[in-house]
Amino acid sequence: MGRKVKYTYEFKLRCVKAVLNECRSVKSVAKEHGFNDANLRLWVGFYQTYGKSGLKARQNQHYDKAFKLKVIKTMNKEFLSLRAACVRFNIPSDSLIISWKRAYESKGLSGLANHPRGRPKTMKHPIKRKPKKSDKPLTREEELLRENEYLKAENELLKKLHALAQIKKKRKP
Repeated sequence: MGRKVKYTYEFKLRCVKAVLNECRSVKSVAKEHGFNDANLRLWVGFYQTYGKSGLKARQNQHYDKAFKLKVIKTMNKEFLSLRAACVRFNIPSDSLIISWKRAYESKGLSGLANHPRGRPKTMKHPIKRKPKKSDKPLTREEELLRENEYLKAENELLKKLHALAQIKKKRKP
């Protein structure tokens, strides 16, 4: 799958004017410039409905649940095509409407809600960290507890080492 090409406002306007003012076909203009004629049909629709501002790029636009539902219901009621719905509601891409329809059909009205994107801001289960060492000297009891833990760990390590040595002896004839 190829990279999505972004066309400049001037390029879109030049192509649309070639279709409308020069009476050229959509296919011939699209073929001449090397892109899909469906894009040009959409641009012509935007230009005819919204004027020059209809060709300007719209990025990161968020649509609320009510608007999405209105688009879907209008499409079903009036039997609008994806392109016609895009032009009528000023939606830049028909893939948005397709995803809204799928979400509505599978999850109902809750599928049209906006979901946060990206990584959550806070972790749900914070990592338990060891308490930081303080500058205060340890009490006698704390020193003994720390030494006791060290000796237990050392004892366990020696037991494992001894067990491994026994296994190694058994293997050798």
